[in-house]
Amino acid sequence: MTPNPLTGVLLHWLGGLASASFYVPFKKVQHWSWEIFWLVGGFFSWVLAPWLFASVQTNDLMGVLSATPKDVWFWCFFFGLLWGLGGLTFGLTMRYLGLSLGMAIIMGLTATFGTLMPPLFSGELLSELIWTANGQIILLGLVVCLAGIAVIGTAGRARERELPAEAQRASILEYDLRKGILVAIFSGVTSACFAYGLAAGEPVRQLTLAAGTAPLWQGLPVLCIVLLGGTVTNFVWCGILIFRNGTGREFFGGAGPAADGVAKPPLLRNYMLCSLAGIAWYFQFFFYTMGESQMGAYGFSSWTLHMASIIIFSSLWGFVLKEWRGASRRTLTSVFVGLALLVGSTVIIGLGNAMA
Repeated sequence: MTPNPLTGVLLHWLGGLASASFYVPFKKVQHWSWEIFWLVGGFFSWVLAPWLFASVQTNDLMGVLSATPKDVWFWCFFFGLLWGLGGLTFGLTMRYLGLSLGMAIIMGLTATFGTLMPPLFSGELLSELIWTANGQIILLGLVVCLAGIAVIGTAGRARERELPAEAQRASILEYDLRKGILVAIFSGVTSACFAYGLAAGEPVRQLTLAAGTAPLWQGLPVLCIVLLGGTVTNFVWCGILIFRNGTGREFFGGAGPAADGVAKPPLLRNYMLCSLAGIAWYFQFFFYTMGESQMGAYGFSSWTLHMASIIIFSSLWGFVLKEWRGASRRTLTSVFVGLALLVGSTVIIGLGNAMA
């Protein structure tokens, strides 16, 4: 099958839509503490969905994973573990910097490190990318993506400043620029490790292709390994919170701190919402691996497409959920300029891959 970068861009947009949308069902969960609904949703995201879809869409999954060299298993798992730390500290960044500034810093770092480090370590960045027209176009797309992230981050910060003083304090109760920047850097760099895990899984792709798997699905077995690492990080942390907060009874319908010890959680509704959120989260990388298979020689550029798509659809969700209500015309103009830059970056990167 000949790669089609245009198809790849569209698939990455679908992945970005899934990523930007997954938290919406969580907002409807009632009387469950964060660690409970995150753990239930995570079971579907990191355990059930990856193995189910890989089993259905690829050939001889267990045989492929058994034949995978131990060092490949280690690096895929290890980078997944680090990515899990990035996800956990993401929330801490929001506490210290707020959503707009924190998101801009984390996404900017994640986009940069996740895109450039794999070709830098392979030598492709210095030996080929910066010297060829198509490579330069892809790097231009990354720059445009970062510009879009910065513009939207600036717009978000302006929106926060336009709020009344009481609302500003309510939105960022623990604002701490120095501490927030340090945590954001850690979160952004470790979040990019997911891209490293996918790159380290190239031997797994070759094994599953040799087993007769269609090229479109070659990345699914890699997700099984990388997400195992993230599962360990998240499950350990949620387990600590459950033990410390005494929220384990919420799994079975008991009233916990999230219900003020009175109301009982609607179990069936909560489990269904968490399963929907978890599967939607997984679909971001389901479509990501499909899109990456279509990007040709420079598959690493998929990471920039993924980051850009997430912010595009996250910003659009912000309008749907009326988060930009009351913003000035200048701020709204900045949002639309940022969105235009992000959409443009995906087109530029798709063009660079098509030329390659």
